[in-house]
Amino acid sequence: MESLYRGIALTIAGSDSGGGAGIQADLKTFAALRVFGTTVITAITAQNSLTVSDIENLPPRIVAAQMDAVLSDFPVNAAKTGMLSCEKTILCVCDGIRRHGITRLVVDPVMIAQSGASLIDAEAVAAIRQELLPLALLVTPNIPEAERLSGGPVKSVDDMASAARIIAGFGPKAVLVKGGHMIEGDVVTDILFANGAITRFDSPRIPTENTHGTGCTLSAAIAAELAAGSELPEAVRKGRQYLMLALKRSFRPGHGAGPLGHAVLAPWLS
Repeated sequence: MESLYRGIALTIAGSDSGGGAGIQADLKTFAALRVFGTTVITAITAQNSLTVSDIENLPPRIVAAQMDAVLSDFPVNAAKTGMLSCEKTILCVCDGIRRHGITRLVVDPVMIAQSGASLIDAEAVAAIRQELLPLALLVTPNIPEAERLSGGPVKSVDDMASAARIIAGFGPKAVLVKGGHMIEGDVVTDILFANGAITRFDSPRIPTENTHGTGCTLSAAIAAELAAGSELPEAVRKGRQYLMLALKRSFRPGHGAGPLGHAVLAPWLS
């Protein structure tokens, strides 16, 4: 019998009890794109649409055990990382990536909350730069994260391109700087730096306040398309297209900003 799924992907991230971001968003995205999802949970959060009330990082031993369990059994075609909030977790994940030879790795460098608060300390940022980024096929920072990784301000599209080049210097094969935090104008611009060249992606801004989990969803969609066999430029293009569809169907199930509508049908699957 022909498989329903086009590949197998792994998400290494935190759990969002509100269901809109993290592991939950990644699995919904994988399923929508007909890729079988496997997980390594790095942290458990108690959160809803209004607040994050508690976070518990899982011990590195448990993180490593999950990676070994999944990767010793399933032929994972691509993986992504999300919330890695402490240095010990980052180093543990990097060790597992090296030991299991993961090459199609998308790194979503979750560093800054929507409120602007830092989610990780200086030691964790250094570990991401020095240990995780060299293992990445693609890293997908938003503008505040690109500023923190590159060490300079990002106020324009030219600044995005400059930041992408600086971040590429830490070792990832490609960098996608996401421009959604530039709130002026009706167009959202993302900048991809790969193979020494800049590619600009422009999309109409979707008028919605329900954007919880946007970064998780995009990185998961790109990882899903990589797992399905797409090369990086096509995976980025399709991942952005899926994100736009999900943003158009975003909704507000709680009292605060809501999540995306992950259960949309991508046109290349119809």
